[in-house]
Amino acid sequence: MEARASAKYLRGSAQKARLVIDMIRGKKVGNALGILRFANKRAATGIEKCLLSAIANAKEAGEKANVIVDEDELWINACFVDRGPTKNRRRVRPAPQGRAYREQRHYCHVTLTVTSDPKAEAGAKPAAEPKETAAAKPGRRRGGAAAAPRAKKAAPKKADAAPAAEEAPKPAKKAAAKKTETAGEEAPKKAAKPRAKKSATDEGAETGNE
Repeated sequence: MEARASAKYLRGSAQKARLVIDMIRGKKVGNALGILRFANKRAATGIEKCLLSAIANAKEAGEKANVIVDEDELWINACFVDRGPTKNRRRVRPAPQGRAYREQRHYCHVTLTVTSDPKAEAGAKPAAEPKETAAAKPGRRRGGAAAAPRAKKAAPKKADAAPAAEEAPKPAKKAAAKKTETAGEEAPKKAAKPRAKKSATDEGAETGNE
């Protein structure tokens, strides 16, 4: 069972009344009445009267619906404060440097809702349905200019990888060719030295024979 009550044109600003409302939000009715009774706030008196009115409305609604409403099971489901009119009085308050501030009276409207439903059921929200993504829909394709650049970017990578693999063994071939060239140059030099010795001995022999 749920009931609502409101108190209009309470003396005081809405900001100061919200300080009291925040102390009783979501609490049991008995605990809220104890807090309001001993709260040292000006707005607590008007809010307490509003809460008692909401409890009475809940009991009356239960009698009309042939439902027994237990006061101990009631708790504050919702409570908020709205800003009321501001009365512009013809009075001023002295201020420094010869100035004067005009006095204003603020009013506010308080609304309370009490219920006997369990908190789990009252505060439960329906589960959100899972949203279908673009990948989950088979009929929807992403094409045009968005898909083309990806294919173009992937192709050059493969093309660049193949020349890199072919060019990799070239330094080894060059090193092997250099080794063979140096070996070929050293071999004739070694072979030329004995020939020069033989020619010198032959010349000495020839001179001796002469």
